[in-house]
Amino acid sequence: MKKIIVLLSALSCFVFSLVASAVNVNTATAEDIAKDLKGVGQAKAGAIVLYREKNGAFKSLKDLTKVKGIGAATVDKNRENIQLEVK
Repeated sequence: MKKIIVLLSALSCFVFSLVASAVNVNTATAEDIAKDLKGVGQAKAGAIVLYREKNGAFKSLKDLTKVKGIGAATVDKNRENIQLEVK
């Protein structure tokens, strides 16, 4: 029984390490965006920050598709990891 508990504990730690952390695209740096969103490299993350600085906070996930290089597919695969809170 003790071995099963240790195994389950180790497995849950591994699973949690695979889950990308959520990123607030209205406050995060380009480095954090690139690190936390799948399919978004440094150039696209920089474009997100630049768009945000010129146009203000993103109000919806659909607003992200206005950024050059960010399409609906990118938003869909990161939907669970994107936060839009404005502080």
